[in-house]
Amino acid sequence: MSSIVLNGDTSGAVTLSAPSVAGTNTLTLPAATGNLALYQSIFSLKNRIINGSQIISQRYGTASQTIPANNPYYVTDRFMVRGTQASKVTAAQNAGSVTPPVGFTNYLGVTSSSAYSVTSTDYFVIEQRIEGFNIADLGFGTANAKTVTLSFQVYSSLTGTFGGSLTNGGLSRSYPFSYSIPAANTWTSISVTVPGDTTGTWTTDNSTGMSVFLSLGAGSTLAGTAGSWSGNTYVSATGAVSVVGTNGATFYVTGVQLEAGSAATTFDYRQYGQELALCERYYYGLSNYPIGLAQSSNYLYSMGLVAFPSTMRATPTIASGSSFAVNTGSAGSPLLVPLPTGVNGPQGVGLVNNSANWTTNVTVSFTGGFSAEL
Repeated sequence: MSSIVLNGDTSGAVTLSAPSVAGTNTLTLPAATGNLALYQSIFSLKNRIINGSQIISQRYGTASQTIPANNPYYVTDRFMVRGTQASKVTAAQNAGSVTPPVGFTNYLGVTSSSAYSVTSTDYFVIEQRIEGFNIADLGFGTANAKTVTLSFQVYSSLTGTFGGSLTNGGLSRSYPFSYSIPAANTWTSISVTVPGDTTGTWTTDNSTGMSVFLSLGAGSTLAGTAGSWSGNTYVSATGAVSVVGTNGATFYVTGVQLEAGSAATTFDYRQYGQELALCERYYYGLSNYPIGLAQSSNYLYSMGLVAFPSTMRATPTIASGSSFAVNTGSAGSPLLVPLPTGVNGPQGVGLVNNSANWTTNVTVSFTGGFSAEL
């Protein structure tokens, strides 16, 4: 019998028995060892956050976006930046072009556009909503609720005590937390442990099961005492630094991970294709996708079917800003219209452009996306 040692830790060595049948081995893993976190990383998907390393940015690439008011605005995939007031922050993948922390190549960056004093009901946040299916095993809302740990790398031009929150999908249960950034413009590792919530409603289907907030500024009614569960809607801890309160302040984040357990473990790196497929469950982007033509009476119609590479969370909608383009020939103003409801689903949709006055030799393409975000 031989042993396989992982990470140099012999206390948790894996044993491999001699084959009892030619070509067959038995792999035995210890029930509890110092290597348990490593085994989980190899054999399971421990991180409940998608795109925590900020490598996927289907919508905008690295282009800076001015965040509108009261609009979930996805900058990098699965990470939205939003707030109650328009044009107070800009956000982009790799904003500011600073060197990412060791082990990472990308980050989500937010920059304050003014020195704004938040009112009692204002909030500005970075948020990821986690699908209920992906937190069902945590047992929140039951007596068996598991402790979880949120960890990330953060870099800001400001220092002090910052805030965030973990909430249920309905925002009726929240756990405000605080963390410290002691040095400006330096990547800092943050770890926050949150006891499982034994009460409240935590959905375990394809709706929002849990949300993670990192606050950029929050008013008094949306900030609560750090370190305990509450029946109020809180997105930050009381007394936290307000990024939007300083003109030109920056806040960058990457390596975001939420996992079961009372301690942060190494970041759960996934292959690029795996991370992209996870993102495409919620948003699928296309550029210059060719659409076919059909003729009916005196009209030509452009029609096409789009099969999604990943089954989406739900039947998607056509994302804002999507459009048809007439690449050759000429036509009337293109109109983007989905085919009848019965044709569309989580695995694919139909598109039709019913403009009149087409001429011959027309080619049409679709650029945009399909959204099934939470």
